[in-house]
Amino acid sequence: MRQAKHRIYLCSLYLQHDEAGAEILAALYAAKAARPSLDVRVLVDWHRAQRGLIGAGKQNGNAVWYQQQSRLHVGSVPIYGVPVQTRELFGVLHLKGFVIDDLTIYSGASLNNVYLHKLDKYRHDRYLLLQNATLANSMVQFIQEHILASAAVHRLDVVAIPSTRSIKRDIRSFRANLKRAHYLVPLSRIGQSGLPHELSVTPLLGVGKNNPLNRIICQLLGAAQTQITICTPYFNFPLAVTREINRALKRGVTIDIIVGDKTANDFYIPPEEPFKIIAALPYLYESNLRRFAKAHQDGQQLRLHLWRDGINTYHLKMGRLT
Repeated sequence: MRQAKHRIYLCSLYLQHDEAGAEILAALYAAKAARPSLDVRVLVDWHRAQRGLIGAGKQNGNAVWYQQQSRLHVGSVPIYGVPVQTRELFGVLHLKGFVIDDLTIYSGASLNNVYLHKLDKYRHDRYLLLQNATLANSMVQFIQEHILASAAVHRLDVVAIPSTRSIKRDIRSFRANLKRAHYLVPLSRIGQSGLPHELSVTPLLGVGKNNPLNRIICQLLGAAQTQITICTPYFNFPLAVTREINRALKRGVTIDIIVGDKTANDFYIPPEEPFKIIAALPYLYESNLRRFAKAHQDGQQLRLHLWRDGINTYHLKMGRLT
């Protein structure tokens, strides 16, 4: 960010008010002060930014911190709240990635101490750096045209934030528009030249049922002939994915699934600490995994792996198919 010349776009579930989050926000203000023409935008989930951490008692949301920092600095670093649903329970902004000039950083990480391994605990995730102007332009164009242009999206670094109730109609319209939206990318310019072993990138949007991303995932699983490797922190496969995995096993495909142990789940609470409802999720995923393993225990093609590393957590999501 210190070297940015034209633009910085950060899109994340949250930018947390902690040591790592403070470093990120300070770097954004410093970059803007050093180069006032720099186009800086931060996008976070609307609901997540306006509440405290689950189970941490009464807290101000991150939006209050954004407003405090805005008052302390001269340059503007707009932070937008994106409401993809009228309630957090039904869905959140989970588009995670960053564009700095012509560099796209593809990741599943949000911005806080654990993801950035600021203190004694880390969360294992993926980080890919893709240097390609066409891809970066496509990402920024989508954010500008399909997210920031929506009447449902509002800045959180200002005091006058509308209530969720007052923008419910805008939120529903926003979600309906997202279902029809897509990335504009001239594929011939980001890895479709026909050269052998060349990396290609195809941005896809997954909003709503039967969306293009879901369809492509099932098609790829259905086309696998030799090997499927899946990394997921939450063992909660949709029925369509489970069906394709079962079909692949029948075709003789070898399948490796690497899933986090329940203690490596970010919702896990040790038994000696007070129980909270959200802490049931890791046990639910473990139960799903046990049923799946029992249903396939007679085969040799399926291999299940548990990831665990002390107090650290696992958030890796990816797949490889041949």
